[in-house]
Amino acid sequence: MSTQGSSGELRVGMVGYAFMGAAHSQAWRTVNRVFDLPVRATMVAVCGRDGAKVADAASRLGWAEAVTDWRELIARDDIDVIDVCTPGDSHAEIAIAALEAGKHVLCEKPLANTVEEARAMVAAAAKARALGVRSACGFNYRRVPAVSLMRNLIADGRLGAIRHVRAVYLQDWITDPNFPLVWRLQKDKAGSGALGDIGAHIIDLTQFVTGQQITGVTGITETFIKERPLPEASSGLSASAGATTGEVTVDDAAVFVARLSGGGLATYEATRFATGRKNGLKVEINGELGSLVFDLERLNELEYYDATKPAAEQGFSRILVTEGEHPYLSAWWPPGHIIGYEHSFTHEMRDFIEAVATGQDPTPSFEDALQVQLVLDAVEKSDASWVSVLA
Repeated sequence: MSTQGSSGELRVGMVGYAFMGAAHSQAWRTVNRVFDLPVRATMVAVCGRDGAKVADAASRLGWAEAVTDWRELIARDDIDVIDVCTPGDSHAEIAIAALEAGKHVLCEKPLANTVEEARAMVAAAAKARALGVRSACGFNYRRVPAVSLMRNLIADGRLGAIRHVRAVYLQDWITDPNFPLVWRLQKDKAGSGALGDIGAHIIDLTQFVTGQQITGVTGITETFIKERPLPEASSGLSASAGATTGEVTVDDAAVFVARLSGGGLATYEATRFATGRKNGLKVEINGELGSLVFDLERLNELEYYDATKPAAEQGFSRILVTEGEHPYLSAWWPPGHIIGYEHSFTHEMRDFIEAVATGQDPTPSFEDALQVQLVLDAVEKSDASWVSVLA
């Protein structure tokens, strides 16, 4: 059974070192330099299949060692936490093995590629929890201060009963039909396309801020480009194309409507074909007493409409979320000095470390992530139903 290091360390091993691995590494490097925590995170080793590339990544990202076998990493006595930053097809195998070895686990989203895999991960997490081993799924947008403030305002009743949730996540990085067939476009590796990659974020975010679950959905998905060049080389979200092609086996876009457990209605759109939109996540919550709007491109702000004010004073107001009493911000800069995307991961590690060090269960749990997986699965199944409009 893994325990914290005797000197008050939480010794971390990370599997994967591309886009999410770099983001997580930044957070592990930074978290103890910003927050006063019960233990210190130590970046022991990073794992990847290519020895030369993972050695370079270890040097660049701040890891003490590089290894090429994740099983070796899990078996080590000097590792307390396994941070899973690999494609979805390996999440279940790595996370379950780590939990069974007594390692705490932080796993990137979506939790798995299938509901069955996610259920197996939940079962492993529950068994490990009984032995004091913790686990969480990395939905980092929960840790944007404005999003946490949004949740607090809703929980305080500032919007009253929730009537509508409106959420979009818009990107355009594969609009070029000659963009290569990277792993994110292959179902056996990614599980799904825009639906699971970015749709999972807005599903979790809206359930988090409203405190309500999605209870039913109907939706549609579309793959606009059916074949793409096979990649010659790839890294993160960039790649170079080869001469031969292969089939795209995931969705390029997904749109669905949902019912919430509190009786409200919700709409969701996730696409990687929104030309001109680079990382356009936006959520609007309409309640009986007001509305709140969050836009990731303005992540230090919230828009708030208070319908309880006199009519002459009503209108959307801008809350600049940089005050010391706003979530997480007491550790950063004076009011008005904005933070960025990478800070959400630092906050994620802060919460994970504190939970593990104090014997608490971090959030979102694998159970929370399974709920998101169930929504993704339901959307894919609902796509089989289509009613034609007849003249």
